[in-house]
Amino acid sequence: MIEVIAPGPYATVQDLGRPGYAHLGVPRSGAADAPSLRLANRLVGNPEGAAGIELTFGGAHLRLTTGAWVAVTGAPCPLEVRHSPGRGDGAVVPQGMCAPFWVPAGGRLRVGAPERGLRCYVAVRGGLDLPVTMGSRSTDSLSGLGPAPLRAGAVLPLGATGGLAAITVDAAPQPLPPAGTALLRVLPGPRDDWFAPGAPATLCAEPYEVSQDSNRVGLRMRGAPLERARQDELPSEGMVAGAVQVPPSGQPIVFLADHPPTGGYPVVGVLTSADLAVAAQLRPGDRVRFRLA
Repeated sequence: MIEVIAPGPYATVQDLGRPGYAHLGVPRSGAADAPSLRLANRLVGNPEGAAGIELTFGGAHLRLTTGAWVAVTGAPCPLEVRHSPGRGDGAVVPQGMCAPFWVPAGGRLRVGAPERGLRCYVAVRGGLDLPVTMGSRSTDSLSGLGPAPLRAGAVLPLGATGGLAAITVDAAPQPLPPAGTALLRVLPGPRDDWFAPGAPATLCAEPYEVSQDSNRVGLRMRGAPLERARQDELPSEGMVAGAVQVPPSGQPIVFLADHPPTGGYPVVGVLTSADLAVAAQLRPGDRVRFRLA
């Protein structure tokens, strides 16, 4: 079991989501930065889709009732393991990101605030053995499916470790989130014809800023508004992660993991799949520059 002593600002259970239910109005959800969750699971010998913990701005304090291998990936955070009294005399041992480490029975893992980026992922060997809803253990902040966001006192059971792959990698560093202005590459369309001819150039001309209203549903941008050529209503149509939707304000919204399956505002472009993880690590106040792919 994992006991949540403190969850930090916002913590949820995430795996790789529940694809295939958009026709029922159910978002895919899953880890916002899927490559980081996949890496954390591989480091402890789990299948890539095993459920772990997604932390927003770090700040978590977790206790393991039994000893287990753990890995933390994503936004770089200070990590330390405190041994329980009588088992290592309460020693505090710093740990590194993107590397498996052992937490003894009764040991406590502290995850500090990230130096840069927004989200980090805690994988424990065996994965989190929580109920499956429509094929996934993910918390969906939009539909409410899956486990509730983590609170102090929550207890998370761990899955069996028999038959899992051996842990063979000491460390697997991953690229750091950008320290300056992030670059997001955009494929134009499918509704770029709903905008004034200069709208794509406007999107890419100057940086935008990520607003405080951003969350797992999407990044709300502040910057030059995109002018529409058509003012009539667009029938609701399917949406994908990375879609750059533009409401009447003209301020773009970049959809993330918990985006709605459909939307009625035109989409001027869609992020390349490689840049979805970059977008997932952006925090309020970060600057973003778009570039047509």
